[in-house]
Amino acid sequence: MLQIAKADIVSRLKFDNPWWDQTPSGKVAFEDTPRRKYFDPFHRAITDSSVRRAIVLMGPRRVGKTVMVYHSIKALLDVQVASRNILYISLETPIYTGLSLEKILGFFQELYDHKRDAVLYVFFDEIQYLKDWEIHLKSLVDSYPSYRFVATGSAAAALRLKSNESGAGRFSDYILPPLTFAEYLMFIGRESALVETIKNTDSPYEYIANDIDALNDEFVNYLNYGGYPEAVFSATVRQDPGQYIKSDIIDKVLLRDLPSLYGISDIQELNRLFTTLAYNTGNEVSLDALSKSSGVAKNTIRRYLEYLEAAFLIRRVERIDQNAKRFKRAMCFKVYLTNPSMRAALFGRVTSDAEAMGALTETAIYSQWQHSKQTELYYARWNSGEIDIVSLAGTNQQPSWAVEVKWSDRPFVSRGELDNCVEFVGKNPTVKSSILVTSKTINESEITYKGVRFQFRPASLYAYMLGANILRRVDDVFS
Repeated sequence: MLQIAKADIVSRLKFDNPWWDQTPSGKVAFEDTPRRKYFDPFHRAITDSSVRRAIVLMGPRRVGKTVMVYHSIKALLDVQVASRNILYISLETPIYTGLSLEKILGFFQELYDHKRDAVLYVFFDEIQYLKDWEIHLKSLVDSYPSYRFVATGSAAAALRLKSNESGAGRFSDYILPPLTFAEYLMFIGRESALVETIKNTDSPYEYIANDIDALNDEFVNYLNYGGYPEAVFSATVRQDPGQYIKSDIIDKVLLRDLPSLYGISDIQELNRLFTTLAYNTGNEVSLDALSKSSGVAKNTIRRYLEYLEAAFLIRRVERIDQNAKRFKRAMCFKVYLTNPSMRAALFGRVTSDAEAMGALTETAIYSQWQHSKQTELYYARWNSGEIDIVSLAGTNQQPSWAVEVKWSDRPFVSRGELDNCVEFVGKNPTVKSSILVTSKTINESEITYKGVRFQFRPASLYAYMLGANILRRVDDVFS
């Protein structure tokens, strides 16, 4: 049986690294596309030679990890790093199957006579498909201290767990989430036209919607396809986001990534569970109900939930009661798609008056929070009420602020719909700030109802504000 020849592998390396040629055809892919807000701190982490670690960039499929790698390669070339000192490899390419990282690096070193003390930049894309990658990557970091290694991967569970086990002290892992609403507006060139940013003395930034109806229209577009950069830039993808997102993102994770990484034999069982969760994004679910609706045993569901969450498809949020107490046996929880566009891909586009808009708005708000290190968010639910987002202070685990998410202006007029918030504040006086209630169009700095202060913000503006404020501190993500 014929083995893949070394010459064929080297030929593929040259094809994947066109900048080696020093010709016009050596243009770097995606160099003309906008850079995500995460790029600058990511690139600084790569070029920081004082830290002897590999950079491992994780995140869902199609959020721009590979593009950000190419942007980094272009930035290196722009500062006169020798083109033949940069190696890019996509480990999804079949020709590299079965080859160790050391072997592939050896071909590159031999091709250009690179020595052990050279300053090289090596990018391994989709590294999780290489068996025992974490052991070999750690070995490379130890063996070549002057080389800078960068790896990307979509199957976060394998990446995170294995990097913790085998790469302790040798890997710095970062997460690239889906686009924020603020990034989406920037990418389509409408950010400054739709939102005005005012810096004042009371708070760092205040945001005003210049045209709330137009901002809401773009928010609905964002829910349908805006979490994925490629969908934003491609008219073809926007016309049929379901085909693109479902086949190229969801199905690959469910049908290929997770089964291959965890040995899942019943793929349809996993698919049924995810479909149920996607349809119920923003709603409370229970293990019992999920087991009955999907036909999957509860113990299996627990395991699948861990896989789906680690692969960045869903996020679970724990429940607290009206006294902000957590449940010892959490049988109920809320589930959110990490990107609301996945629901539209599975079940069709939504319009501003769709029944699902409330749940999808809540999903989008939680999606913005993925960009923050503040992950301890909960929802409160008790017999007579519910609050969608509650933050517990780290010191005493008491509620510090809360948000009620609505895609409606009705609570501003029908104040009785705020009674659940009044009851919660009565039980939890540690909530000192106003309860924030999102609306469809109402923007009111403060009202008082039954002794409790409320402020209203359009949900689209609040989603923008969250993303914009978090991304202003994006350096913290890569520190």
